[in-house]
Amino acid sequence: MGYSPYTEQDRAHMLAALGLDGVERLFEDIPPALRADGLDLPEPESELSLAMHLEELAARNRTNLVSFLGAGAYRHHIPPTVDQVLSRGEFYTSYTPYQPEISQGTLQTIYEYQSLIAELTALDVVSASHYDGGAATAEAALMTVRATRRERVLVSRAIQRHFVDTTRTYFEGAGIELTELPTTGAGRTDLAVLERELADGDRPVAGVLLGQPNAFGVLEEMEQAAALAHRAGALFVAVVEPVSLAVLSAPGHYGADICVGEGQPLGIPLQYGGPYLGLLAATTALVRQVPGRLVGRTTDLEGRRAYVMTLRAREQDIRRDKAASNICTNQALCALAATVYLATLGPHGLRDVAALGAARARELEAALAAAGAPRLHAGPYLNEFAVRVPDAARVHGRLLERDILAGLPLARWYPDDPELADGLLVCATEVTTSADIDRFAGALREVLA
Repeated sequence: MGYSPYTEQDRAHMLAALGLDGVERLFEDIPPALRADGLDLPEPESELSLAMHLEELAARNRTNLVSFLGAGAYRHHIPPTVDQVLSRGEFYTSYTPYQPEISQGTLQTIYEYQSLIAELTALDVVSASHYDGGAATAEAALMTVRATRRERVLVSRAIQRHFVDTTRTYFEGAGIELTELPTTGAGRTDLAVLERELADGDRPVAGVLLGQPNAFGVLEEMEQAAALAHRAGALFVAVVEPVSLAVLSAPGHYGADICVGEGQPLGIPLQYGGPYLGLLAATTALVRQVPGRLVGRTTDLEGRRAYVMTLRAREQDIRRDKAASNICTNQALCALAATVYLATLGPHGLRDVAALGAARARELEAALAAAGAPRLHAGPYLNEFAVRVPDAARVHGRLLERDILAGLPLARWYPDDPELADGLLVCATEVTTSADIDRFAGALREVLA
């Protein structure tokens, strides 16, 4: 804290008021083995030297790769309108709008975001918003536990692994059981196992989580899974990729009670993993269980349109011990990016993005199969799929040497599964070109030879 405003006299005065003879006394309750013992930092440098060093580090980043990596974060064209709107100072510095009389602009942007995501998912209530897709997934799982008063959740093995890991972390502290459902050879969740797990009367299920498309890019039988969950009194959670909703059935149409996902594809650049945007939508019946901000539209005393925070009794600033929401800073800027992106493209533009990505993926599938890498799963997919490549991790490394990022070796996500040891998860979007695909297929053919 080189710029701390407190002097030694200030610190001595505060310690005296607490009856302590040193700062170390404040940390006595922390076991010595857990205390930080200094920071391993280099010696201070001048501003010029430090700037030059940071430039050297930045130059190590590789920006010339032909990328086929998806796995939860996707490359898309972002219209310049998005950055232009976000760069305005009133948005760029916006914070949680507790004072509606001076926050009408920020409240309206959140309201518009909620309205667009509600239309996209065909659900009634949208939270604004969560840190990323993993946090939204974990919050949705907790919602099912609170709403049903049950202590067990079923999650498909074919859900993005970071989302599952985040949910498991949330559950461990609360003592809630998280059971993973296996997949079939087609890459889909095994619904026969789901039905057996739901029939276990001694361990009632609060919620069932399936991905659409799932972690292998395969399309799940969502309507059938939702019906099985509801028959057992459980809630059904759809974990979606938002662009896919332009061409796939909306979660509200196949019976999802909650829909979550990663909002990064909606106008947010990849930028080394964040900040991102966690999407969460739900039915009206679950509105009091929804964490995060809810903004509603009303009228003031003079009949003018006004925007306000809604159902504030859910929030931690009013009833901290029972609050459904513990989010102080929402991802308002990222939510605004998604709002501008969706409004700029419109429903037909978003459909074109999804359809062109699907067309590029079919082209990629044919090229890789001809190069000796057939699909790993037989199930239908949209724009992401897994291929079988002998010694996938080594091949992935060899292709990286040729400036090709050949997706994700599935062994990183599933290290103990021999069926996936030779799997590469690859993706195509509207920014993938035929030249990119030819380069990938040609390099793969040479490496395999």
